[in-house]
Amino acid sequence: MTGGQEDETTTLDEAPDRAPAVRPPDVLADPEGEPLADASEEALGDPPTDAAIDPPAIDPPAIDPPEEALAQVAAAVLGPASHRVVDLLDVVEGMVAAPVDVVRAGDDLLPRLAHENVLADALSSAREVLRPGGLLVAAVPELERLRRLRPVAPPPRVTGHGEDRQVTVQLWDWAEDGESYGLEVLQLVREHGTWELARTVSTEHRVLSADQVADLLDEAGFVAVHRLTPAESGHPLPVWVAVAPR
Repeated sequence: MTGGQEDETTTLDEAPDRAPAVRPPDVLADPEGEPLADASEEALGDPPTDAAIDPPAIDPPAIDPPEEALAQVAAAVLGPASHRVVDLLDVVEGMVAAPVDVVRAGDDLLPRLAHENVLADALSSAREVLRPGGLLVAAVPELERLRRLRPVAPPPRVTGHGEDRQVTVQLWDWAEDGESYGLEVLQLVREHGTWELARTVSTEHRVLSADQVADLLDEAGFVAVHRLTPAESGHPLPVWVAVAPR
């Protein structure tokens, strides 16, 4: 606990308290069909109350928000009982008192912390607040193969219908060496029959390979480090699960 401030926690049997404004854009694919996804589920912060995806007339299959997929992964490992879950960003900011059961990280956080050269310290802090056997669950985009393509933007994401529609656009600005990129996220909403810019956020990200993520988790002292594919986790990006040693 820092400065007498009580940390915000959730349990695995509760709905996430920081659901993203929109789901990340659909995964891109290289010519061989390999997934090449990037997304920023946390960049826009807390969503407006009407940000949920409205179902069409024919009921579609249920789609879980990315944060819910992370909670489900943790529950599958630890069991369905109530667990204390915190966000890695709160750990980094000193808002969490040990011990906790799960530290989770959304898809833009590890690349952002890596760009700021604080990712190793953040992962060490996560291990320290976790109870023995607790989990770090993190979604991390893998963009190595996009370096040669240098895409400027993924397809825009549209939610809602009619006047309740919202459009989220991402703009990518790649560094010359392809090791990092700037990400600008713009959210447009309908107001009085026209489109208005509701908010915009700019961040800088480092491209992280799977090997780099595995090495960083090992160096932070985690054990049983495992990478789950989207098909295994239900999250649109690869999800890393790492266990605090007992």
